Amino acid sequence: MHGEYKVPGGKLVVVDLDEVDGRIANFRLAGDFFLEPDSALEAIDAAVNGMSIDADPSQLAGAIRSALPADAVLLGFSPEAVATAMRRAIGNARSWRDYEWELVHAPAVAPATHLALDQVLTEEVGEGRRKPTLRFWEWDRSAVVIGSFQSLRNEVDLENAERFGIEVVRRISGGGAMFMEAGSIVTYSLYAPGDLVRGMSFAESYAYLDEWVIVALQSLGIDAFYQPLNDITSPKGKIGGAAQKRLGGGAVLHHVTMSYDMDGAKMTQVLRIGREKLSDKGTTSAAKRVDPLRSQTGLSRAAVIDRLKQTFTSLYGAVPGDITPEEYERAEELVRTKFSTREWLTRVP
Repeated sequence: MHGEYKVPGGKLVVVDLDEVDGRIANFRLAGDFFLEPDSALEAIDAAVNGMSIDADPSQLAGAIRSALPADAVLLGFSPEAVATAMRRAIGNARSWRDYEWELVHAPAVAPATHLALDQVLTEEVGEGRRKPTLRFWEWDRSAVVIGSFQSLRNEVDLENAERFGIEVVRRISGGGAMFMEAGSIVTYSLYAPGDLVRGMSFAESYAYLDEWVIVALQSLGIDAFYQPLNDITSPKGKIGGAAQKRLGGGAVLHHVTMSYDMDGAKMTQVLRIGREKLSDKGTTSAAKRVDPLRSQTGLSRAAVIDRLKQTFTSLYGAVPGDITPEEYERAEELVRTKFSTREWLTRVP
């Protein structure tokens, strides 16, 4: 069995192992990481050999950590990273380049249609009718998108939302509310097979699925990094946030919204954001433009999206694609029966 795990912001961890009578055998660790002293590599191999093939990641990482010499130094990886690579090997996980990716950047649709498309396209990938896909969203109106489990009245000032002409919709993934101004944000969705993140914890999968974005932002001169659980940030403050949902067939919906240039004053009038949360996100005052992508790159929104596309394609390969009429039709039916209904919007009042 062979498994690989690229540590977000770190190094590649590679493992090879056999299964003999339900036990791990002939385990070998490799990679482009740094490890001192040399004898620590043999200690890791010895610690893992003989363990149950069904050991969970915490057990594997614990055994590795216990076996390390007191003066061991691990750079670019960790015992948890080794455990993740092992679970990916045992679970026959796949890598990005094992798939043919499609890149979709279709014209703007209504906010509820965007959310319905997320469900439809994830299900299509899970059922094998669509290739794994990266989709960039376009907006011709403003909206607030709240998380699946958020309280509507606690998160949104509905009177101000109506006053500003801002639609309020609820998505299928968890996480926090997103303020979407037309032309002021960058949003994308990944529709990926579950095998791509097999063996990873939810926390690991967030950083893993967005590592290409960090690479793209850094190529634009932004000192971007991932802040667990689901934030893309920089020393100058938060840039964006991610959310996930696993659907039938094991497919993963992973979508991200990043601020290009938003009206912070309007956002705080529409969203009920407490001072503590603003401070936690590195925002000292929301009554100003929230513009990390514009101010840190000096580029247009379209140019930022182009760099994201180029980076994804160069790293993983992708061909231009589109949404089929049948997928649009299914999405509009979901809008009618679910995403535009009062029952869905107020599922948590």
